[in-house]
Amino acid sequence: MNNDKLIIGGHEFNSRFILGSGKFSMDMTKTVIENAGVEMATIAVRRADAGSRDSIIDYIPEGITLLPNTSGARTAEEALKIARLARELGCGDFVKVEVIRDTKYLLPDNYETIRATQMMADEGFIVMPYMYPDLNAARELVKAGAAVTFLRTKDGVEHIRSESLPLGVIQRQQSEKETRQLESGDVVVMVSDGILDALPAGEQEHLLDLMIGGSPLENPEELANYILDKVLELAAGKAGDDMTVLVAGIWKMCYSR
Repeated sequence: MNNDKLIIGGHEFNSRFILGSGKFSMDMTKTVIENAGVEMATIAVRRADAGSRDSIIDYIPEGITLLPNTSGARTAEEALKIARLARELGCGDFVKVEVIRDTKYLLPDNYETIRATQMMADEGFIVMPYMYPDLNAARELVKAGAAVTFLRTKDGVEHIRSESLPLGVIQRQQSEKETRQLESGDVVVMVSDGILDALPAGEQEHLLDLMIGGSPLENPEELANYILDKVLELAAGKAGDDMTVLVAGIWKMCYSR
């Protein structure tokens, strides 16, 4: 029996396969869901008209979590309108945020995506944003009331905290922001509450500080796996909640002629 569940917004999933239905026919979408163990599927709101003959919702079995996207939105306000429409159509509270103003390369607008995420979280949506790695965006570290964030620099490990509740816990919440200028070689480590809960009370941040600051690893994936393995080792291999470690590194690129 597989106990390695994925927990998002309080919902448990046994499969990490999220089906993107945009390129499939209605019948193909249904076939894939029924035969591939799919528990979550993205849908375009324009294909989810419950009153039409060709609504994709009619082809998705009950029990599947719908992940409507905000495709077509060019601003945070437009994305919020699409999310509200999806909710009214019966798609639930999950939403994949896409805010794209670039019509040539279809690159997402990270700043509008962050705005949209905050606006949707205030209305109780469970937001899964579509973004891309952007050094300029990475220079501004936004802390919105989740578990403590760790910033490893050449001077040591800094803890970045917020006194506000996580976004989405209460309505119309003002988020706190912390801004740091990141340098080449700096590493940002973010963890879910499940990581902290798995460690001895009162020692969580100290232990994570030792793991992050004491590790020579620079590769983000290797460092994330190292931290997760260490936490699971201290927790006797038992994960009581979602345990996620996200690591991002900043490096200066040098070009030679």
